Amino acid sequence: MTILFEALYKGNRYVGFDRDEPVLYRVEDGQLAAAVIAAKGSASALQALLTSGAESVAVALDDPELRLLPPLLPEASGKALLSGFMGTHKKKWGGKTFAEGDEFTPPKWFFKGFGDWAKLPGEPLTVPAEPIALIEEPEIVLVYVNDEEGRPHYAGYTFGNDLCDIGLHRKDPGYNPYCKLCDTAVAPWLFLDTPPTTASGRVTITRGGETAWQGDFDCGEDALYYRIQDMAAHLFSFPAVRRPGLINYVLLGADEASFHDGFRIADGDRIDIDFASHGVTISNDVRFLAPPAL
Repeated sequence: MTILFEALYKGNRYVGFDRDEPVLYRVEDGQLAAAVIAAKGSASALQALLTSGAESVAVALDDPELRLLPPLLPEASGKALLSGFMGTHKKKWGGKTFAEGDEFTPPKWFFKGFGDWAKLPGEPLTVPAEPIALIEEPEIVLVYVNDEEGRPHYAGYTFGNDLCDIGLHRKDPGYNPYCKLCDTAVAPWLFLDTPPTTASGRVTITRGGETAWQGDFDCGEDALYYRIQDMAAHLFSFPAVRRPGLINYVLLGADEASFHDGFRIADGDRIDIDFASHGVTISNDVRFLAPPAL
């Protein structure tokens, strides 16, 4: 399985394909997006387009001058959207799966923010100063690139933590747009493959250096009520998300988590999400942030 990542190194943008002994290949802003469109879904063609004749450098991942990026993130703000679906898992539908031939009723959708709002593992996730009840949400994140005609091209998938205030949502579902105004973490590793049927792991929440809560999860397609193809097709029926050149990060929803077990995330807690099936870990501290005086 091919994995791709982008990074800034000594002021320049690079792409790499090996997390263990990375060789970086110089690219310009937008070059990866154009290559995704040109490769037409072929991982080998994409790698050839990005490496052939490119300036390269070997760099250790712990080099202090190396800064990983959310995959395909444009330099210009507003050129990428972060959004997602709610209530997608079978557990929330009594274990059922959407039946073939039934009329498709799309899941609820939310807008999380611009792509450059996404945080990387290791960065703090900020939330409003007085949330009602936070919840971590381990999710698959699909990445799409729109071409000049506005046609979306699937690039691959990564993983994220859609932290949100589920207590605010439960107080009034109409408050859901506010509920989602918490930072989201997105892993820098882009898997150049179809969305996984199984993506499982374990969440650990640490408080004061000690484990406060742990729980397992599965966010693969086999755990979903809806088919990913149907959800994506419905979302991209709206012209607003098909704007030419736009990058879309699409969260596929999460299973039940710490909130459903009666746990409440507090200021300063550390959330570690180990997507063990894919060798990806997302770790972030939670920060309650008070607004400035008006």
